[in-house]
Amino acid sequence: MNLIDGKAISAKCKGEIADEIKSLTAEGRRAPCLAVILVGNDPASQVYVRNKKRACEAVGITSLEYLLDENESEEKLLELIDFLNKDNNVDGILVQMPVPKQIDPDKVIEAISADKDVDAFHAYNVGKLFTGAPRFQPCTPAGVMRLLKEYNVEIKGKHCVVVGRSNIVGKPMGALLLAEDGTVTTCHSRTKNLAEITKQADILVAACGRAKMITADMVKDGAVLVDVGINRVGDKLLGDIDFDACAEKASLITPVPGGVGPMTIAILMQNTLTSYKMRFNLQ
Repeated sequence: MNLIDGKAISAKCKGEIADEIKSLTAEGRRAPCLAVILVGNDPASQVYVRNKKRACEAVGITSLEYLLDENESEEKLLELIDFLNKDNNVDGILVQMPVPKQIDPDKVIEAISADKDVDAFHAYNVGKLFTGAPRFQPCTPAGVMRLLKEYNVEIKGKHCVVVGRSNIVGKPMGALLLAEDGTVTTCHSRTKNLAEITKQADILVAACGRAKMITADMVKDGAVLVDVGINRVGDKLLGDIDFDACAEKASLITPVPGGVGPMTIAILMQNTLTSYKMRFNLQ
């Protein structure tokens, strides 16, 4: 069993981004800028926002933080997004999900300018991804792809099984694997004989949101196992894959925590830099 070290690869990515930003700003340009909006005081969301702020500081991205009350109206949030859309010194806008119930998340996603949508959730950017010409890649799936590349995992012609069909991970994950010539099967909660399908996977990506759902009898020997799940069980963080049981069979496996998670923020930094370069025609 070989462990995929997401922390190390994330650090490498952020180092590359920091070097590029340093050389760009040395020419007299401003630094890239990411605006993060948090509505309410969800503890998990506060941790994510804090981690994003730290990552921005580490790579040289200016970080703007907008903390709104949990009772804030949808109208006020949309006004703030409109203000940031028009600000030429802001390259990326991110609204931390989930938002309180009085706010429609779909309206929020579509309100963000497609040019500043560094989460790659806007319908325009999703369309670009699925037609094979992405501008921004969704952070978690793109993070998975970088891990596979760093560990020299061959995707072309391999059977790639994705368990989960969310707009954030499952669907775009399948699209990125397909773009690398993988043969992709997407499974979900209504899939019959799930174990029979996962056992055929050369590369198995679990993004179903259920702790230890993928057990050892569901994976084949030598498979590459990527665990996107983060489930809090008591005081432990567990993935969607039963790590201890499946690690013995896997050729490569991501741990939870320390696998895919650190990559998500690294790709967010990359997308912010990409948006900045688009703004200054530096592509």
